[in-house]
Amino acid sequence: MKSFQKVFSLVFITVLLSIMVACQASKEDASTDSDSSSDEDGSITFSVFDSDANPDWENMESPVGKKIKEDTGVTLEPEFDMEGGQTKIPLMVASGEYPDLITSKGASQLVEAGALIDLAPLIEEHAPNIKKMLGDEINRMKWSKEDPSIYVLPNTAVDNEAMTPGFAALVQHDVVKELGYPEMKTLEDLENVISEYYKLHPEIDGQPTIPLTLQSDGWRFQASTLNSGFMMTGASDDGEYYIDPETYEATLHYRRPVEKEVYRWYNQMNTEGLLDQESFVQKHDQWLAKLSTGRALATIAPDYMIYDAQNALRDAGKYERMYGFYPITLNEGYKHTAYQSNGFQVGWGIGISVDCEDPVRAIKFLDYLVSEETQIMLNWGIEGEHYNIVDGKRVIPEDEWEKRRNDKDYLKKTGIGYNFQRFAPRYGDGVEDSTGQTYTVNTRELAIEGLTDVEKEVLKNYDAELWKDLYPTSEEFPVKPWGAAYNLAIPAGSTLEVTNKRMIDITFKRIPEAILADPEEFDNVWEQFMDDLDKAGVEEAEEEYTQIVKDIVELWSE
Repeated sequence: MKSFQKVFSLVFITVLLSIMVACQASKEDASTDSDSSSDEDGSITFSVFDSDANPDWENMESPVGKKIKEDTGVTLEPEFDMEGGQTKIPLMVASGEYPDLITSKGASQLVEAGALIDLAPLIEEHAPNIKKMLGDEINRMKWSKEDPSIYVLPNTAVDNEAMTPGFAALVQHDVVKELGYPEMKTLEDLENVISEYYKLHPEIDGQPTIPLTLQSDGWRFQASTLNSGFMMTGASDDGEYYIDPETYEATLHYRRPVEKEVYRWYNQMNTEGLLDQESFVQKHDQWLAKLSTGRALATIAPDYMIYDAQNALRDAGKYERMYGFYPITLNEGYKHTAYQSNGFQVGWGIGISVDCEDPVRAIKFLDYLVSEETQIMLNWGIEGEHYNIVDGKRVIPEDEWEKRRNDKDYLKKTGIGYNFQRFAPRYGDGVEDSTGQTYTVNTRELAIEGLTDVEKEVLKNYDAELWKDLYPTSEEFPVKPWGAAYNLAIPAGSTLEVTNKRMIDITFKRIPEAILADPEEFDNVWEQFMDDLDKAGVEEAEEEYTQIVKDIVELWSE
């Protein structure tokens, strides 16, 4: 009997050990297959989905990238998306599988699917730098009246005073120089300038001159040509809706009668042969190429869209073909609102997914990115390599400035700039650190110093030092209590979301038709546009959106 018991015990122990080994192997396999992984030395890799493209990503092999890995033990494996997440985020939701971190341009689908965790307790316990940076603005990050959780950490600038206007009519320096620096305030002024210069120079560098070209590639069509409707008529950027500052009533902005006159102006430009005939069929790269060669006299766009073209012209030494930023409006009765403050912008940013195995490590990493030391590094670089300390102040050597201004791969080589700033909030231009120096290098003095001689000459003739000097200041407008309406969450799969998509499709069809129509047909096309919006349910959408705006104003004021 004792012999049998010994044999049974040995068999039982052997089986138990086998089960334990198998379980451990299963755990190890699961860890290997997981998006996030941690090594014995304490390092960890986080997978990231980013809804924006990033041609400057340097695989964390730049000096700044290596320092971040050294400080945190964190390696990021990002996937960048050209489509703003419009296709891939729904696919994630359908599969129920998510990367560790997700940056989105509106997280409604993710929140509705339960894909993101509540960041509020993590921030409270593990993120002192985030709490310091945002202060009371954290209140704006609450998702809704019904659900006050925090799902998204915005990746916007805090207290930013941008040195470059965010939206403009962009006109070549040579155009205004040759014409004696004419007044540049209204659409009529813009038309006169373009027309006169075009008659004098039908060709530039042996190629046909393009008087005015427009951006029409996907979402960029909205951010440039379509947004000009409200930017040129005294309204601020709230996406597809105009928000009444007194009543918070939302109106699809194309339904404002005054905007019709902006698009009528485009129609007039087309009729006079001053509009690029490829404006509504060209892709982003084609639009950029036309600007980069210097043969397009003007365009309408936000500042970030033309950086590559400006740099290409600078690199080619075509300083007179670079573009100035002008606050053009329909007439002088309107103020350009490029500098109206939204307050702290929320809605777009980064969240931690339910599939992240170490959310505490993740929030600590994001908190590291907003610390004072890291914020300085992300803007200035590594001390002794990209800047020096002289008499207690950070100073960038002239040869390094030359690289910053002229090397199109500078951000990729160094890791400085938006490479890592895109993953967390950041201090904006003009904000000072604990030493009284600005976090960013975009001070007024340095911005002036970075201008080309041609730019300085043009600005001087318009009695300005920077392009922002031509614009109404932020002090001339109230801070918007609803922030930027395009950031507000719309329930995923809701009637409003479906209606908005339908109305955007209608707009993408009808606006080009109206601009390209014979002048006598313009009003008929526009009337058809309005009828289509009515049938799509625009009035019901406006009512729903109005309630969302009112609810968020109430939530943020608590």
